[in-house]
Amino acid sequence: MRILTLALLLALTAGLAAAAETRPNIVLIMADDLGYECLSCNGSNTYKTPRLDAMAKGGTRFLHCHSQPICTPSRVQIMTGIYNNRNYVRFGLLDPQATTFAHLLKKAGYATCIVGKWQLSGGFDAPGHFGFDEYCLWQLTRRPSRYANPGVETGGKEVDYKDGEYGPDIVSDYLCDFIERHKDGPFLAYYPMILPHWPFEPTPDGPDYDKTSPGKKGVGEMKYFGEMVTYTDKIVGKIVDKLDALGIRDNTLVLFTGDNGVYTGITSKLDGRPYQGGKGCPRDNGTHVPLVASWPGTVPKAKVSDALIDFSDVLPTLCELGGAKVPAALDVDGTSFLPLLQGKPLDGRRWIYCWYERNGRRGKESQHTRNRGYKLYADGRFHNVVDDFTEQQPIDVTALTDELRPIHAELKASLDEALKTTATATEIINERFPPKKPKK
Repeated sequence: MRILTLALLLALTAGLAAAAETRPNIVLIMADDLGYECLSCNGSNTYKTPRLDAMAKGGTRFLHCHSQPICTPSRVQIMTGIYNNRNYVRFGLLDPQATTFAHLLKKAGYATCIVGKWQLSGGFDAPGHFGFDEYCLWQLTRRPSRYANPGVETGGKEVDYKDGEYGPDIVSDYLCDFIERHKDGPFLAYYPMILPHWPFEPTPDGPDYDKTSPGKKGVGEMKYFGEMVTYTDKIVGKIVDKLDALGIRDNTLVLFTGDNGVYTGITSKLDGRPYQGGKGCPRDNGTHVPLVASWPGTVPKAKVSDALIDFSDVLPTLCELGGAKVPAALDVDGTSFLPLLQGKPLDGRRWIYCWYERNGRRGKESQHTRNRGYKLYADGRFHNVVDDFTEQQPIDVTALTDELRPIHAELKASLDEALKTTATATEIINERFPPKKPKK
C-alpha cells in the first residue's frame, strides 16, 4: 500500500511538472509611439513592416485595440489591468502598491524579464518590486541617450556604451539571451520598446547613422521616423527568429502592440488617405493601436478580429493563459480575450472606457466610453468616430434616431457607472498622494 501511495505521488508530481513545462511562454512587445496606421498589414501606405505582416498572416490581427493617449498611462493600465481612473497617480510613476501581471505570473512559476523603456520611477529596485526577475532598461534612474551610444540600467548598475552601439539592439540582445537561458520555460518576456519614439534619428541600417555623437544627428528630423518604424519591425523579427532557432516558437505566444498614437507632427497614409498622428489626444488617432497575436498551431492563422479590446484586458488574458490566479481583491477592469487566441467564440466587450489626464490632475481629466463606432464623452459629446474621425461634428443627443438611442443609452449607463468609480477613487488617491499646491 505504501509503495502504491508513493507511486501515485510520484505520478502526480510528474504530471504537475509536465503541465508546468507545457504552459506557454509569453512575449509581450509594446512599441513606443506607434499607432495603428504604421503597420502595412493594417493598410499603411507609408511604412513597410514585413515581419509584423508575416506574424499577422500566421496569426490574428485585431482591428479595434485601444491604448491610453500617452506613455505612462498606457504602461500603468497594461501592467495592472485597471483603468487609470482608479490607479493613475502622475506621469512617470507606477503606484508602489500596484500588482502587475509580472507579480501574478511569477507567483505561478514563470521566469520574468523586462527590457526596453521603464519610465515608472522607483530606482534600481523597481523592476524587482513589480515582479521582474531580470531587467535591462532605459530611463530607470536617468535619461541618457536612448539610441546611439546609449546608457541603460541592468543588474543594479548604470552602464554606458560609447563605441557606436544602438540602444534598441542592447536591450533586445539581452531579451534574446534571457529567452535562451529560459528556453525550457515557462517565461514572461515584457518588452516596452524604446523605438520609434522621438528624437527621430538615423538607425544603424541607415546611411546617416552617427557612431560618435549620441542624440545630435537627426534629432527631431521627422524624415527618420519611417526608418525607425522599419527597425522596430526588424527587432520584432529578431525575437521571433530566436524563438524559432530554439525550437520553442510553437509554445510561445507573441503579442505586439503600441502604447499610443504617433507624434502629432507626423502625417502618414492609411488606406490611401492622410492620417495625422494623435499622441496625447483621446481621439482615435491617439488611442487606436495595432494588436497582432502569433502562436503557431494555436492562434488562428490569417484571421482578422473585430473584437473590442483595450489595455486593461491584457493582464487577465496573460494570467488565464499562464494559469496565474487573479485575486478577486484586485477587481481588475479588463476581461480575458484568450478564447479568441485559441480560436474559440467570444462575444467580447461591448464598450471600453478611458480616463486620461497626463499629469494625473483630478477634475481636469477627459473621460469617455466607446464601442467600435461611437464614443460618448463625460461632457456630453457623442460622436460617430467612423464617419467623423476627427470628432468635429457631435451628434445631437436631443434628436437621436431609433438606431442611435440604444447605443447612446448603453454608453451613458457605462459612463455614469465609471464616473461614480472615479469619484471614489479620486478621494483615495488624493489622500495617498496629496496634490501639489500651486506656487504663489
